[in-house]
Amino acid sequence: MSLSISIVATALAVLAYCCTAGHPGTVAASDTVSAQRPLRGDDTVVSAKAKFELGLFSPGSSGRFYLGIWYKNVPGKTVIWVGNRENPLSSVASAELRVSTNDGNLELVGLSQSSASLGVVWSSNLSSSTVSSPTPGSNVAVLRDNGNLVLFGAGNSSSNSNNVLWQSFDHPTDTLAPDAWIGENKITGEYQTLRSWRNSEDPAPGMFTDTVDHNGSSEFFYLWNGSRAYWRSGVWTGRTFANIPQAAGQNVIFNQTYVETPAYRRLTHVLYDNATIERLVLDFTGQTNQYLWLAGSQRWQLIWSAPTVPCDVYALCGAFGICNQRRQPPCQCPPGFAPAAERDWGLSDWSGGCHRSAPLRCGGNASTDGFLEIPDTKLPDDSFAVSSAQNRAECELACLENCSCQAYAFSGSGGCAVWHDGFHNLEQLYAGDDGDDPSPSSLYLRLSESELQHLRGRGAKGKKYRLWLVLGIVLACLAALGASALVARMLLSIRRRRLEEKMAKQNGSSLQVYSYGELRAATKNFSERLGGGGFGTVYCGVENGHTQVAVKKLEGLRQGDKQFRTEVYTLGLIQHVNLIRLLGFCSSGDAKMLVYEYMPNGSLYSYLFSSSSSSPCPSWHDRYGIMLGIARGLAYLHEGCRECIIHCDIKPENILLDKDLCPKIADFGMAKLLGRDFSRVLTTIRGTIGYLAPEWISELPISAKADVYSFGMVVFELISGRRNTEGGHDVDCTEAEDAAQRPSTFFPVWASARVAEGDTAAVADPRLHGNVSEGELERACRVACWCIQDQEAHRPTMAQVLQALEGVVDVYAPPVPQILQHLASLT
Repeated sequence: MSLSISIVATALAVLAYCCTAGHPGTVAASDTVSAQRPLRGDDTVVSAKAKFELGLFSPGSSGRFYLGIWYKNVPGKTVIWVGNRENPLSSVASAELRVSTNDGNLELVGLSQSSASLGVVWSSNLSSSTVSSPTPGSNVAVLRDNGNLVLFGAGNSSSNSNNVLWQSFDHPTDTLAPDAWIGENKITGEYQTLRSWRNSEDPAPGMFTDTVDHNGSSEFFYLWNGSRAYWRSGVWTGRTFANIPQAAGQNVIFNQTYVETPAYRRLTHVLYDNATIERLVLDFTGQTNQYLWLAGSQRWQLIWSAPTVPCDVYALCGAFGICNQRRQPPCQCPPGFAPAAERDWGLSDWSGGCHRSAPLRCGGNASTDGFLEIPDTKLPDDSFAVSSAQNRAECELACLENCSCQAYAFSGSGGCAVWHDGFHNLEQLYAGDDGDDPSPSSLYLRLSESELQHLRGRGAKGKKYRLWLVLGIVLACLAALGASALVARMLLSIRRRRLEEKMAKQNGSSLQVYSYGELRAATKNFSERLGGGGFGTVYCGVENGHTQVAVKKLEGLRQGDKQFRTEVYTLGLIQHVNLIRLLGFCSSGDAKMLVYEYMPNGSLYSYLFSSSSSSPCPSWHDRYGIMLGIARGLAYLHEGCRECIIHCDIKPENILLDKDLCPKIADFGMAKLLGRDFSRVLTTIRGTIGYLAPEWISELPISAKADVYSFGMVVFELISGRRNTEGGHDVDCTEAEDAAQRPSTFFPVWASARVAEGDTAAVADPRLHGNVSEGELERACRVACWCIQDQEAHRPTMAQVLQALEGVVDVYAPPVPQILQHLASLT
C-alpha cells in the first residue's frame, strides 16, 4: 500500500512539474529564476545571449558573499549591480535565490553575517498592492541581455513589459550600464541614484552619491555624505550637460540623453553597437569613471572621468587627512597622525581619516601643546573666524586657549581662522599649481608637546644622518677621481659631447627660453584666459610690448610633462604655414609653459559652431580653403618631415585660425613619431571619441591613416556646419525647412548614404542657401567618405586627399562604411 502511494505521489509530482514547465510565465530557462527553479549555492543564470551572469560572488578576500550581476565574458567578475550590499552572506552553502510562494517577491535566503539562522537577507520588497495575482508564486525573474534583472507577474512572458513588478534598473548601485538609468520616478517619488562602494572589497554604500537635482532641474550632483555637493554636471542643453565635454556626452560609441516626462526624469545612454562593452562607475574614491572594454588587450580603458582631479572630491581623505595630487595614493596623514583604519587605507578607502598619535594636553593653568606649520596648503573651508585676533600670535593664543581647537591659520587679508574638532579637505599645493585655486597658505596644526619633541628629534637625527651620508659620498667620489685619471678623462669627454649636442640643438632651433617671471608679466599674472583643454589653460600675453602671443600653462605632473616634451620636440624643429608656430617655452621647476603665435580667430570649433547670433555664417569659399589648409598641414607631417608625425587628435578644437582664416594644426601633446623604416606603431588609445578610427577602439597598431579618419570627420563638420554627433546646429536658422534636413542620428551615417545616392547637396549646410561650388562640394563629400572607411588600407593618404581636393585627380563614388551601415540599422 505504501509503495502504491509513493508511485502515485511521484506521478503527481511529475505531472505538476510538466504543467508548470508549460506555463508561459514560468518556462525553466537558463536566464530564469522562479519558485520551481531557484538559484542555489554557486549556481548562476546567464542571459539569453550570454552577455550577463547572475549569481553569488565574494569581492577580494573579504569572505562575504553578495548577490550580483556581472559581465559573462569579461574576466574577473566586473560587477554592475549588487542586491544585498548592506547584508552580506557568511557562506553560499545554504544560500538560495527564489520567488516566494507567499507574496511573489524575489528573495535571497541564507546565513547572514549577523545571524546564525537562515533568513531573508534581501528581497525585492513588493508591496501588497503590487502583487495582484492570486498565485504570486508563479512570478518569474528573468536576466535580460542588457543586464537588467526583471520580475514579471504570473502568467506573463518575459517579453511582456506591461506587468513588470520589479527590476534592478530601478535600483542601481554604483554602475550605470547602457540602457539603465538614474533620475527620479515622479509617480512614486523614488530616486534612482548611484552610490559608491565603500572600498574594493566592500560593496556597502560608501560616502559618495550621484543624483539628479531634488529641486526639479535637469542637473546632476555628486554628493559627499549625502549632503555636500562637490561636482555638478550643469543643466541639460538638449545635446549634453553644460559641464560635461562633448566626447563624454555623445559620440560614435553611445548616445547619452536626458528625458523628462510626467512619469519620470532620467539620464540614460544607448550603445550604437551592441557588441561594444561600456560602463560608467561612481568609484569609491568619489570620481565617476567611464570605461570601454578593449577585447584585444583584455582590459578596461578609461575614457572619461569627473572630477578630473581626485583632490577635487570633497573630504576624500577624511578628517585630518591631506590630499596630495602628486602622490599615489593621494591621501596621507599629517605629522603626528596615523590612519584611523590601516586596512581600509590599503583598500583606497580613506574616509575614516587620521587620528592623533598622542592626545592633546589641554586644561589646568596652561596648555603644553604647540603647533606645527604645514606650508603651501589649500585650507579647509569649514573654519571659524576669530575677529579679535589682529596678528598670528593672537590667533595662535586664541586657538591654544580653546581645548577643542585643532588648527589655525592667519593671513593679513583673511584674518584669523581656527578649526574645532577636526577639519576636512586639506590639500597640499606646489609652486606653479593652477592659479584658479586660492593662494596657498600655512596651516598651523596643534600637537602635543611629546609629539612635537619626537618630531624635532627625528628631524635632528635625519639631518645628522643626511650630513654624514653627503660627506661619505663626497669622500668616495674624491677618492675615485683621485685614483683614476682615466675616469676623469672619460667624464670630461662625456661632458664635452653633451655640450656639443646641446649647442647643435640650439643652433638648429629658434625657440626662445623664457623665465616664469617673464611669462607672468607678459600675461598680466595669467589674467586673460583664452581657453583650456585636458592638459592646461591658454592665456593671452604680450611680448616686447606689442606682439601678442598665446601662453599654454601645462597642468598635471605626469601628463603635462609628457605633453611639454612632445610639443617642444615636435614643433621645435619644423615649420609649415599650416602648423601652429611654437615661439618658445618655460621650464622652471614644476612650472612648464609653451608660447605660441597668437591666433585672433580662435579655433575652428568656435568659428563653425558659435552660438552668437551676430556671428556670420562661414562661406563655402572659406570652408573649402580651411579643408585644403588642414590637408596640407597633415600631408607635411606625414610625408614632409624626417620622421612621420602622427598627430593623433585632429578635431575642430585643435585647428586654429589666423586673421586671414588660414588654418593651423595645434596641440601636438599626443603626437607619435614614426621612423621611416616603420609603417605603424602600437600605442594606447588616445584622442577624442567621435574622431577615433576603428583601429584605435580595437587597440590595433596605428598608422598615419588614423589622422586621415579624423580628418574625414572634420570635413563632414565643415560641409554641414554641424557637429557629427549632435541633433542640429549650434546657431539659429529661420527657415522651417532646414529643421527637416537635420537628422538626429550620428551625422556621417546619414551623410554617407546621401553621398552614395549622389545627393551631395543635401549634406551641405542649409545656411549657405545653395551658395556652394557643386564640383568642390562633390569632391569634399566623396573625400570625407573615403577617409572614414573601416579598413585603413581603403583610406587614401593625405597626399592623395590633397590632390583630390585640389582637383588634380578624380574621386570615384565611395562605398558606405560597414560600421556606419551597422549604425544606420540600429537607428
